[in-house]
Amino acid sequence: MSIRSNKGINRIFIAILKGISYLPFFVLYRISDLLFVILRYVVGYRKRVVLANLHNAFPEKTEKEIKTIANKFYRHLCDLILETLKMHSMSSEKFSKHITFRGIDATFALHEKGISLILFGMHYNNWEWSSFGQHFSKHQLLMIYDPIRENPVFEDYLLGMRGRFGGKSIPIHKSARTAIEFSQKKIPVALWLAADQRPPFITKFWTTFLNQEACFYSGIEKIAKKSDSPIFFHHTKKLRRGHYEVTFYPLIEHPAEWSDNEILLAYVRKMEEFIRQSPEYYLWSHRRWKQKRPEDYPLL
Repeated sequence: MSIRSNKGINRIFIAILKGISYLPFFVLYRISDLLFVILRYVVGYRKRVVLANLHNAFPEKTEKEIKTIANKFYRHLCDLILETLKMHSMSSEKFSKHITFRGIDATFALHEKGISLILFGMHYNNWEWSSFGQHFSKHQLLMIYDPIRENPVFEDYLLGMRGRFGGKSIPIHKSARTAIEFSQKKIPVALWLAADQRPPFITKFWTTFLNQEACFYSGIEKIAKKSDSPIFFHHTKKLRRGHYEVTFYPLIEHPAEWSDNEILLAYVRKMEEFIRQSPEYYLWSHRRWKQKRPEDYPLL
């Protein structure tokens, strides 16, 4: 099959997804209920990966507790898929009824002083809807992402939804350059990065994350140190089905006074704190701990 025909199929598929977004929430959640049965019990979507990740992360939990978390995870994952599709057609008024932001007002004074900030987030609860935060933020939101190299058509569709309210999606390899460009224009920005997932290559920063050795993306902490941009932790809490609360927690006020490793470790430990509170909302289907630490790389 030619590349052109693949693009054609992708566009038809995306058109269908856009059509689904116009369905009311109560219909979308009935679809989600059906999708849960298919993914969990018929297909068994990444069942071994999910269960292995949970067992390794929580060795103190019983088999029954692990299965309960897994079932809740699959239910939430299906909701997340349908809620992400809904982004295409949701108005700002609709979003305001489904997601609230706390602590964002603490960034207003920084903006008035022309100070940029860093937002450390994670793949937890509904991270996609957080792009609506640009509607309230005075900072220009720069959403750092890892490009979908295999499917640029789908990437354009996803980035289009994320940017509907003014936020800009920046490929991770262009994050430093873009931050400098905005700084030169005297435009305060909020660099938002979910750096919790497995990097495509082995990095030198290794630590224990949820009871397992893991490496992390590095580089954003260097930007924070050089600019001394305050760091906030971006946390999303699920209040009930289809309703979320995002809170900006101050994490590090003056990164220039911290070492690179201390900054990343503070981020990792804060993630663990929230994940342990409600583990079912983390993205357990990702092969997060697939990489193995080289013997000459220290464990921090």
